[in-house]
Amino acid sequence: MAYDYRFIMTKTPLRITFTGGGTDIPAYYKKYGKGAVVSSAINKYIYVNLKKNFFSDEIRISYSRVENSVKSIDEIIHPTIRESLRLLDIKPGIEIVSIADVPSRGTGLGSSSSFLVGLLNALHAWRGEPVGPEQLAEEAVKIEREILKEPGGKQDQYISAYGGIQLMEFFDNEEVSIKPVHLTTEEKLALNNHLLLLFTGRERDSTAIHKEQEKNLNDKIENYNKMRDLAYKTYDLLNNGKWMKLGEMLNENWGLKRELSDNITDKKIDDWYQKALRAGAAGGKLIGAGGGGFLLFFAKPIYHKRIKRVLNELKEEKFRFETFGSRIIYMEKSL
Repeated sequence: MAYDYRFIMTKTPLRITFTGGGTDIPAYYKKYGKGAVVSSAINKYIYVNLKKNFFSDEIRISYSRVENSVKSIDEIIHPTIRESLRLLDIKPGIEIVSIADVPSRGTGLGSSSSFLVGLLNALHAWRGEPVGPEQLAEEAVKIEREILKEPGGKQDQYISAYGGIQLMEFFDNEEVSIKPVHLTTEEKLALNNHLLLLFTGRERDSTAIHKEQEKNLNDKIENYNKMRDLAYKTYDLLNNGKWMKLGEMLNENWGLKRELSDNITDKKIDDWYQKALRAGAAGGKLIGAGGGGFLLFFAKPIYHKRIKRVLNELKEEKFRFETFGSRIIYMEKSL
């Protein structure tokens, strides 16, 4: 039986992907062998607030738009909110508010899946149910990929649920293996200090890019296989303390990824990338599906000022690795 809560808040991390991104899509791992991705949660978050509506049985939702006076779940416009409430059989008389640390759409940091995982975490708590990261990730995948048929992979749901720096493996039977990257506190801090995250100012819809990638997958299979292998190589290097080679891994992965679709990069993005390399970056990549969002570079800290100077039209977003996945950070029972 559900507890009677008046307010619940969850905090769910966004993520950066190092290598292997794209091999987490079913079109790849169901036909060509398991996919593999190395990603990390970061200390940029999606916050989801649930509040009991004491004065009405209607639903109110606030995200980039506001849905007021919604009388039934079927009337909800936001697709993942609608399907989450259906999946967990949540009754009307609730308010849902989402707040993000960064632009919440089209940045390549996995915000849509992070939001969904955080919402599911909050809704389970609303029902008085314990829930672990595996179940949260599975339910998020079910909603986005099975119910809504949205294109894309599975890494975002799992890294936002688990947190940390992880090697994630995706199998043809839909199982997912999570293997943490083991770094000392000093190694993790040093690695973090070598990374530079810059916002291009562009927000894009990844749907079209994902659809084109899936359409071209058979013709680009060698690229996907090499990116998957790079994920394993990255995992081994990090675990063996050879994180200084991460720049090479990012550079190689970017060279393979940019060939998957004409929509992943363009002349401007390529120009930014080459300027960063000439300024001292050992490697980097565009985070997410492509077309915009954030550029991630690996460079010795002494070169960071020079890189930011030659890319002065881009905004730096400072970050740290996040150990934890989605968490409930506040709960208040009704009086």
